[in-house]
Amino acid sequence: MQTRPAYALTSVDNTLRLLQLLRDTGRLRLKDAAEELGIAPSTAHRLMAMLVYRGFAVQDEGRRYQPGPALGVGPVTSSRNRQLRTLCAPFMETLCEDTGETVNLSVRVGTRSRFLFTVESGNVLRVGDRRGAVLPAHRTSGGKVLLAELDDDAVRRLFTSPVAETGGDALGEADLSALLHELGQIREQGFAANIDATESGVSALGVALRGPSGRAVAALSISAPTFRSDRLLARPVRAVLFERRRQIEEELATLADPDE
Repeated sequence: MQTRPAYALTSVDNTLRLLQLLRDTGRLRLKDAAEELGIAPSTAHRLMAMLVYRGFAVQDEGRRYQPGPALGVGPVTSSRNRQLRTLCAPFMETLCEDTGETVNLSVRVGTRSRFLFTVESGNVLRVGDRRGAVLPAHRTSGGKVLLAELDDDAVRRLFTSPVAETGGDALGEADLSALLHELGQIREQGFAANIDATESGVSALGVALRGPSGRAVAALSISAPTFRSDRLLARPVRAVLFERRRQIEEELATLADPDE
């Protein structure tokens, strides 16, 4: 067991403890952080602001803090995310066999998408494992279907916030208007596509996965080389994706809502 150094700096220690809380809980309110550390909310806010500034934390539209991209691509420790990954894995494997393409499970953290799990295609030319990757939500198919769950005002606040500015995800008016228009189309059609938006030569098709309350808890997506994008976006592949989503949501309905 490690002993506390005699020269320990309280502010540094509290910052490191905040990082541990973010890592181990996956979601943290400022009030809870202050209570856990035994410090004033104003002090907790200043420490969190530095973590956000350095990319170790992001703040979602509910003003809760979640792990940021600077925490790296280590294993997901949130119990909700582990449960989702375990539940979805067999259906993702079947979807990979159905389509011959790579299948991903992702969640949205503020303006970013985090990839929780990947079932990689066996094709020689395929999209690789993106497990642990953190990408701009407005550029990924899974991120866009989850952003489409928000109303336009919430999306606008999200991408014009100081947090988005710090993280490099802030959008100007023209780009934001284009995103809001695309999200409207996604709400109508029930899926999102990504053609070369995150990486040249990579395309994807994504749908939202809903929990018992009807709230989206994650995104399921199929990724393929762009030269196969016509097949990826065709009705037969969409139908298979929708069917696997239905099966996953039936399983999710037997579980407690993650946010309850």
